[in-house]
Amino acid sequence: MQHYILGIESSCDDTSAAVIRDDVILSNVIASQDVHKIYGGVVPELASRAHQQNIIPVIDTAIRKANIEKKELSAVAFTRGPGLLGSLLVGTSFAKAFSLGLNIPLIEVDHLHAHILCHFIRNETRTNVVPSFPFLCLTVSGGHTQFVLVRSHTQMEIIGETLDDAAGEAFDKSAKIMGLPYPGGPVIDKLAQSGDPDRFPFARPSIPGLDFSFSGLKTSVLYFIRDELRKDPYFIEHNVNDLCASIQAAIVGILMSKLSLAAAEVKQRLGTDRLPDIAIAGGVSANSGLRKALEEARDRRGWNIFIPPLAYSTDNAAMIAVAGYFKFLKGDFVSQEVAPYARSLRDT
Repeated sequence: MQHYILGIESSCDDTSAAVIRDDVILSNVIASQDVHKIYGGVVPELASRAHQQNIIPVIDTAIRKANIEKKELSAVAFTRGPGLLGSLLVGTSFAKAFSLGLNIPLIEVDHLHAHILCHFIRNETRTNVVPSFPFLCLTVSGGHTQFVLVRSHTQMEIIGETLDDAAGEAFDKSAKIMGLPYPGGPVIDKLAQSGDPDRFPFARPSIPGLDFSFSGLKTSVLYFIRDELRKDPYFIEHNVNDLCASIQAAIVGILMSKLSLAAAEVKQRLGTDRLPDIAIAGGVSANSGLRKALEEARDRRGWNIFIPPLAYSTDNAAMIAVAGYFKFLKGDFVSQEVAPYARSLRDT
């Protein structure tokens, strides 16, 4: 018997809905919010209002593109958290009403778990190769940077995380320091491709174990540019490509150095001679510098690397739907009393 799952994602500033048949994607619709660009970052109140405007047409479009009727849906899955509480409330409230109206199960999904499970989304036209359990995943985004030991579709353990800023936040804040438009990560990535990554050696904090810290790098960028602007008011304009390349090289270098440690740690924990499969997930997995570094590690060190398609790197509902599907198989449903959470449950 086939199961159709509607996924709803509203954790930040993208309203997204997707429909899957079992684990095969049928539609994935995303409505982005351009209003935040003039503020240099997401404004929570504006984000929640935009979600209210977008959610009905986005869900309607996703169902139509999937070529099914609402009555064929087996369950509705939604992002419960973490994220912006006002944005999450819109998606949660709609999912609860939709579930109640159709009398179908309600499935809550952790946003970070969903990013990891994007590797298990299948396409009707191709068969994807998936990582083998247990595997190591580097989840890296604007709000989170974590190492996760993934034992199954529903059993995951955080074994390292950032102590302050996330990698994506370091990209965006560095871009803001240079006066680049929001979101800054993709802009830095684009400009870095024409720059010299060795031109400016920025600080790379030394944190023991598998945890990260990016605040020192951000401060290094801030003070360096401040001092250089005193000498040359046009320093950024004259050196923007090299600055972007050097910042990106520093962030990617930190991630790759820690990934080597994490792979060895997981190998030891599992008591095996074989390195675990290594996956990456989250918005920063779209970064070309990080993708290139992972591909080089695969070729040079023999790592079995899994990089998600660009369509599933940033926030999307397809990952929510597939995570919901695996919970559906276990009968892991929630009641109408469920409430969203802004911070990861481990953080509280």
